[in-house]
Amino acid sequence: MSYEIIILWSWAVLMFVWVVGSFGVKRDIRSGSVSSKVLAYRYLFLQVIGIVLVVFTLWHVVTGRDDSTKAVAAIFSNGTFTPPLALNWIAAILVVLGILFAIWARINLGRNWSSTPSIKENHKLVTSGPYRFVRHPIYTGILLAAFGTALTGTSFGIILFLIALIIFSLRIPKEEKIMLELFPNEYPSYQRRTKRLIPFVW
Repeated sequence: MSYEIIILWSWAVLMFVWVVGSFGVKRDIRSGSVSSKVLAYRYLFLQVIGIVLVVFTLWHVVTGRDDSTKAVAAIFSNGTFTPPLALNWIAAILVVLGILFAIWARINLGRNWSSTPSIKENHKLVTSGPYRFVRHPIYTGILLAAFGTALTGTSFGIILFLIALIIFSLRIPKEEKIMLELFPNEYPSYQRRTKRLIPFVW
């Protein structure tokens, strides 16, 4: 198995978990505007499309189709730089670790998860699992996986990392504002004993 396939499978697993986990979450009691709902549905739609594309590519590779090489090359070609093979495998390891960390956080968050910053019905402050170390472990895991993908030198990976970095940088202040409003006594204390994204650092 190549490092490219490991990276693709890892992202496919993440998107599958996210789509499945999107069902059964708690109802939003704020940020329920039309624009928020459209954004949430668009987010789910993009996830489904992402799963279809990645699984389609992997299916071609696993079944040994003649165009399997082209399918992988469509994602891992046109690189901005060409890293050594050892770095590509390190990148694959970072992607796997990042995806596993994000999934761990998603499982711990449970039904409190939302595709957009919002207040949920019976919202709870989750501080278990990876939330003991960072306040936004899902973002930490996805950013690590995106960074690993970027290390392959592909334009796809670099753009993915930059987009994730921008989106999460905008979302974190909004989410923390909501949490401070919901938990004015507990959240400041939680902020003092944890970091935002990087354990023990920041």
